[in-house]
Amino acid sequence: MHKSGFVNIVGNPNVGKSTLMNQLVGEKVSIITSKAQTTRHRIMGIVNTEDMQIVYSDTPGVLRPNYKLQESMLNFSESALDDADVLIYVTDMVEKIEKNDFFLQKVQNTKTPVLLAINKIDLTDQQGLEKYVEELSGLLPNAEIIPISAQNKFNIDYLKKRIEELLPESPPYFEKDALTDKPARFFVTEIIREKIFLYYQKEVPYSTEVVVELFKEDDKMIHIKSLIIVERESQKGIIIGDKGLAIKKVGSMARKDLERFFEKKIFLELFVKVEKDWRNRDNLLRNFGYKLE
Repeated sequence: MHKSGFVNIVGNPNVGKSTLMNQLVGEKVSIITSKAQTTRHRIMGIVNTEDMQIVYSDTPGVLRPNYKLQESMLNFSESALDDADVLIYVTDMVEKIEKNDFFLQKVQNTKTPVLLAINKIDLTDQQGLEKYVEELSGLLPNAEIIPISAQNKFNIDYLKKRIEELLPESPPYFEKDALTDKPARFFVTEIIREKIFLYYQKEVPYSTEVVVELFKEDDKMIHIKSLIIVERESQKGIIIGDKGLAIKKVGSMARKDLERFFEKKIFLELFVKVEKDWRNRDNLLRNFGYKLE
């Protein structure tokens, strides 16, 4: 008997979905920063055993869209409700679950088994947790509630066990040696984007996109040439920094992570280009791999 299934992780921004995804997959496939909205695509991480294939899917945090990029992010989250064999709805002790109740209503109506993971339980006491569990039971009566701490790996093994028990019998959907559905270039863009979110402040990281123009691999090295897209000339100046110091720092941070990820020497070149208002331009969003209605 072989089990296979899609296990999709959804929830509000900043509740720890990407951290949980990486714990479940055992590989760093989702970028993690303390800023909300860092995940923009639906990212799959695949776990294979002899008799099982679990296709985990991390999705952007749910939010009411203000521009087309955010509409695309919401499309990714909503599509995860449609094809899940098991749905993991992540909330935490900080975020009020009623936020974005329009999405919660869709979760309430799903026929898919829902595991409701309450993350960051180290931020409360037993009494606070019990009160929250009671509140959640009223909102999602059909969900199985599992308190966790993704950061501290608390109760992750139990969550994995429940996922495995709920998986349907099925042949594998992907090759058994596959780790993700995304190509190498995608992880280059995600790693560089993570460093941008870590290094720059305020609105600048949200206004950037990363495109890989060259990915050339030989026996000893990978040569990568990447463009950082921004919306305004002033942002270009901030990304480059005084005497190019800022972009050099980001490049150095990204190169170290890329070398760990690909287990190879990396030669990384970064350039900056202005594409005015790219977050609202359909043709550019499609080119960057976003899903539009």
